[in-house]
Amino acid sequence: MSESPGLRRTLSARDLIVYGLLFIGPTAPIGIFGVLDAASDGASALVFVVATLVVGFTAWSYARMSAAVPRAGSVSAYATAGLGRAPGFFAGWLAGLDYLFIPSVAALLSGTALHSAAPAIPTWLATGIAICVFTALNLAGARIAARVGMIVLAVGLVLLVVFVVCAIVVLAEHGPARGWFSPLAGTGGLTTGALLGAASVAALSFLGFDAIAGFAEENTGGPEQVGKALLFCLGLAGILFVVQTYLASLISPITPEQLAAHPEDQGTAFYALIHSAIGGWLGISVSVYKAIGPVFSALVAQAAAGRLLYGMASQGHLPGWLATVSPKTRTPRTAILLSAACTAVIAVWAALQPDGLDTLSSMVTVGALTAFVLLHASAIRYFGKRRGAGPWLLIPLAGTVLTIALLASASRLALLIAAGWLLIGVLAYLIARART
Repeated sequence: MSESPGLRRTLSARDLIVYGLLFIGPTAPIGIFGVLDAASDGASALVFVVATLVVGFTAWSYARMSAAVPRAGSVSAYATAGLGRAPGFFAGWLAGLDYLFIPSVAALLSGTALHSAAPAIPTWLATGIAICVFTALNLAGARIAARVGMIVLAVGLVLLVVFVVCAIVVLAEHGPARGWFSPLAGTGGLTTGALLGAASVAALSFLGFDAIAGFAEENTGGPEQVGKALLFCLGLAGILFVVQTYLASLISPITPEQLAAHPEDQGTAFYALIHSAIGGWLGISVSVYKAIGPVFSALVAQAAAGRLLYGMASQGHLPGWLATVSPKTRTPRTAILLSAACTAVIAVWAALQPDGLDTLSSMVTVGALTAFVLLHASAIRYFGKRRGAGPWLLIPLAGTVLTIALLASASRLALLIAAGWLLIGVLAYLIARART
């Protein structure tokens, strides 16, 4: 019998960065600007500076481990190499909670937007259409998906540049609505606790940058290319987030105090300032992009989930049939289809529930953060025995502490769901052990 083909190395550093930025979204702060502005007393730009530094510790561990263990299983492969098979399984299992629910959330957002534009199409059907679109792109191959994604990313970056230019023109003509340094210092009542609390929310905007590590077996460069792309992606996203929130704070006609007193206005605060200070044409353009963008975030999430399942199956953590690769496109077809089936069931179910989006959103973060803790532990164990590694181990140690702090701020519902998912994983692991 011929050996099953492996994944094809077709992704350049540029493709990896495109995947990472698509997953994060260059305009991610738009939806939470009002929340952060109110929580941080107007210091939203400082919040993203802190969040970028916090997530940077995790990015460092990913970069080091992806170079040392260049496998498709990402955090599962790293934990297996650094901690052993059981931790490797659970790291992948917990990361799977993130990768299964992120495309479901993104598909539901797109389905809701399509339903709003065409009310004759039910939300559940529109959600299913979105899932079919990004599944077809992923099955066509990583290279094709990256090229299509680059077009969407370029549109988002152009809109962001237009906003920056328009905001600068407004500031030049009318001056700032707040003090020039207020986005970095607050308007007078900023506390350390408020800053850290807001940073824990902002850090969630970066979730997904780690998806780049899942393409380690498909990149065209050396083992270090994945880590370099990951760090560049995170750094660029951090700069984009700080710039847009700095300018948004300066031209916002609504004060942080007003947003804190009216939570119902926080979700639309960025759109309101665009309409008020710049014009409705840009607000509509941004709204349309925010409706389309989630489809491509879901595309990357599903691709990463497929590589995670493929990698775990290749290591023996999951059934071997998940490690099969399409001879034509060299994609983990079976793993992608399983991920698509799970996404369809979850997203369509949520679309039929009145609070489906809130429920899905609460499930996303805990799995990723718990996997990050195991990632840092893997880096400490893997590199701890090497001469001269001592000072560098302070980075994953700090990352562990900060990630646990973010976990402590998660909602009770999210923690309960993660605990249930972990229990299912324990049962699956024990059954698999009993069969071997």
